[in-house]
Amino acid sequence: MIDKLQNKFPANVVRNQKYNVVTFLPIVFYEQFKFFFNLYFLLVALSQFIPALKIGFILTYIAPLAFVLAVTMGKEAYDDYKRHLRDEEANSAKYLILEPATADFSDAPPTRAVPSSKLRVGDLLVLEKNQRIPADVVLLRTSDSSGTCFIRTDQLDGETDWKLKVAVPSCQNLASDRDLLTLDAEIYADAPIKDIHSFIGTFSIHGAASNDSDLPMIPKVEPLTVENVLWANTVLAAGSAVGFVVYTGAETRAVMNTSHPETKVGLLDLEINRLAKILCAVTFALSLVLVALNGFRGLWWIYVFRFLILFSSIIPISLRVNLDMGKSVYAHQIMTDPEIPDTIVRTSTLPEELGRIEYLLSDKTGTLTQNEMELKKLHMGTMSYGSDSMDEVAHQLATAFGVTAEQMMQRIGTITGGQLATRGRRDISSRVRDVVLTLALCHNVTPVTNDDGSVTYQASSPDEVAIVKWTESVGLRLIFRDRTKIELQTPQGTNISFEVLDLFPFTSESKRMGIIVRDTKTGEITFMQKGADVVMAKIVQRNDWLEEECGNMAREGLRTLVVGRKKLSEEAYASFKDSYHDASISLEGRNEAMAKVIAQHLELDLELLGVTGVEDKLQEGVKSTLELLRNAGIKIWMLTGDKVETATCIAISTKLVARNQYIHQVQKLKTSDAAREQLEFLQNKLDCCLVIDGESLQLCLNTFRNEFIEISTKLSAVVACRCSPTQKADVARLIREYTKKRVCCIGDGGNDVSMIQAADVGVGIVGKEGKQASLAADFSVTQFSYLTKLLMWHGRNSYRRSAKLAQFVIHRGLIISIIQAVFSAIFYFAPIAVYQGWLMMGYATIYTMAPVFSLVLDRDVSEDLALLYPELYKELTKGRQLSFKTFFSWLLISVYQGGAIMIMSLVLFENEFLNIVAISFTALILNELIMVALEITTWHLYMIISEIVTLFIYAVSIVFLPQYFDLRFVFSVRFAWKVAVLVAVSSVPLYIIKVVKSRVSPAVYSKLV
Repeated sequence: MIDKLQNKFPANVVRNQKYNVVTFLPIVFYEQFKFFFNLYFLLVALSQFIPALKIGFILTYIAPLAFVLAVTMGKEAYDDYKRHLRDEEANSAKYLILEPATADFSDAPPTRAVPSSKLRVGDLLVLEKNQRIPADVVLLRTSDSSGTCFIRTDQLDGETDWKLKVAVPSCQNLASDRDLLTLDAEIYADAPIKDIHSFIGTFSIHGAASNDSDLPMIPKVEPLTVENVLWANTVLAAGSAVGFVVYTGAETRAVMNTSHPETKVGLLDLEINRLAKILCAVTFALSLVLVALNGFRGLWWIYVFRFLILFSSIIPISLRVNLDMGKSVYAHQIMTDPEIPDTIVRTSTLPEELGRIEYLLSDKTGTLTQNEMELKKLHMGTMSYGSDSMDEVAHQLATAFGVTAEQMMQRIGTITGGQLATRGRRDISSRVRDVVLTLALCHNVTPVTNDDGSVTYQASSPDEVAIVKWTESVGLRLIFRDRTKIELQTPQGTNISFEVLDLFPFTSESKRMGIIVRDTKTGEITFMQKGADVVMAKIVQRNDWLEEECGNMAREGLRTLVVGRKKLSEEAYASFKDSYHDASISLEGRNEAMAKVIAQHLELDLELLGVTGVEDKLQEGVKSTLELLRNAGIKIWMLTGDKVETATCIAISTKLVARNQYIHQVQKLKTSDAAREQLEFLQNKLDCCLVIDGESLQLCLNTFRNEFIEISTKLSAVVACRCSPTQKADVARLIREYTKKRVCCIGDGGNDVSMIQAADVGVGIVGKEGKQASLAADFSVTQFSYLTKLLMWHGRNSYRRSAKLAQFVIHRGLIISIIQAVFSAIFYFAPIAVYQGWLMMGYATIYTMAPVFSLVLDRDVSEDLALLYPELYKELTKGRQLSFKTFFSWLLISVYQGGAIMIMSLVLFENEFLNIVAISFTALILNELIMVALEITTWHLYMIISEIVTLFIYAVSIVFLPQYFDLRFVFSVRFAWKVAVLVAVSSVPLYIIKVVKSRVSPAVYSKLV
């Protein structure tokens, strides 16, 4: 029965491979041949197997295509094989499961080792320290007596902080792990969903609790929440544990949250693909014209195809090879640049995209800021303490604890804050004591002692760690914390302990966290809560100063938290506990029911203790980077999950908003009319900065999608707050779709991954929140400020060089096709190749490859100038480096040069056909070398070497190709002067045009040099 049930669930197999044996070839071929470019070559290569269409060596057509495909397939196969090995390693990792033993009477529980892929729902899994959790499991027991354990979740949500997980209490209370095997219990778990922050289930124990009673037992039901579950791919950080497998394989949260990103293709590649289609049309037209001029005689359709194949060099396959090699050179230059160390290029097909970015979408926390928090301000209504007066807080705290300690010693009785308040105005020190004590207790921080004896604080939020470090600095230190108890050390060195009765963790919906503690000495029960001012304002009493002070702190760029507390009697607490338990085991609407109970019983008339202001330090060089990017014409958007006030101050402090620029805040829009009003206002004020919250953003996108995007993309800066990860990705996609411009997204956390994958170019920062964003990105950097060098220098150069290289390779193909066309036209329109066999192979490879490829080292301005004048970058975004205009100008050059070389060599006609080939081919090679030299802006040593070496190789190869070159003629003076005349006619006019153009309308960069 159990086996049958277990087979319903998916196997626990990790599979990240893109292909399998059957799908590898079809998918790779489809990915390659969906590009017109490659499809064209495939058809040309296949045509050579038809005898009537065969021209020259079959190898000349098949070899380049086979080479490109072999390289691509090899790379894909290697990547996939590496994925397979990683999967295999994960699937074959051995884990221990508990099994009922037949005749084992030892104390140790009977276990059996099974590979991860054989784990099934219902297995009892034994986990050790630092072991990766292979499936989603409910935590039943831990080695810690309190029933807690820590896990690391950086692979799941990108956060580096440890998370506290709790074992099911009734299992933790059993004598040993062996007892789990005899326990009659069942676990109910909801259907698998994506959300890693929620889980709904119950744990029911059947069986007789009292053996003397004959009445049927009602099962004991305990709620299971996300705190009781360990998700797959997390790591057990300390101790050992036993868990019950609930979800396996494709149903685990980790697998459900991984999206397979689509392959990104650069704009330059798309543009070249478009040009290839035009070139194909030109080729076809040229073939038809030549056949038409011949009067469509004989088997004219075969002649059309033969001409098409003759002219196939117009679309050079070497273009793909050249561009791909160029991309590898750019990637190498980026990764070896000493000024941006540890930068990694993960997608080597996109370096040119970096030169055309017009929108930059950035995360805030950890990207623009360091995610390093420090408490800077404490405001208590009538008093305010800044970072310079914290010693005063320490003094007041010491006084408060000193007095209380003396009174305790004298057995006068304890004086609580509440009793002091009834005497009239409370003295300052007891108020300071109350607020510091609340801050020291109301959190989810655990002190962890390291091997060297030092203590580090672990929490899921850096804000909380900052607050606990601050309470330590003023004298109240957290020394112990588990699920049931918190111990603090007072300024006097004595320890005070509190029992933790309940904990309500922070969620992005509630925006607050609370805790109920009982003082172990006095037995007094207190509910303490801290949270965002928006939600706390309704919960605390006497809050007339709250809004103003929170606004003041936000303007200083501080993150605010409001702290409150409420004393509870035993009866009030007991009544809350009963209602809360009932709500916690309901299966329908459990979270809402629990929140309702907390609101009714606890969150009423809290005493307002104070407001804390925590500063998030900016990353190095953020201000100058943003200013430079703005000058380069890049529009910057900041997308953050933080609140409007904090995001606004960071926007001001990072200089995202210019000085005196109007900031327009849009919050809590509920109706489409309100949204329309805001959009109309913005339409008339396009020089302002828009700050909008997630809720209003969603409303605008749902009701006035096109209008909103049209207006917001014109604004100089936009800040979107309270954004969910999916909203960030949606915004990136929308800007791409609407503007058709290149969008770059930069972030550092797991919550930025979807945005990074949705962008044209994704940049990940290796940050405190782990490496998840960096691994998903196309480029990985260690600092935000490295963007300037990456875009202004490497991006600009990559795009300029690739555009020049692409056009030159096309020119190289066009010129030889024009020579062929002229030759065929003169020789009775016969589809015969003018240059055959080795000459054609050599032309596209050893005779021109090195000098043409050396263009990837060309640069127009020095690095300092490129970074000093970001306006140079703005020029590139117009896409004028490779456009129809430049393409047609190269087309004209090719027609002129090809025509000049062929016609002139026929005018200087030698009686032998062999000599025409020798003269025109030599002139062609020299012409190409001179053209490369004319194109170069800044000479590089490799360029000079490549020109000289290529010339030398050509000269030497003439000797070895007697079937094409008559050596006596080649070494004669006649040959030399005829070649010189041809080269002069083909290239001197172009040199003159270049000189005149540089005088009449010089390029932008030449004005700076």
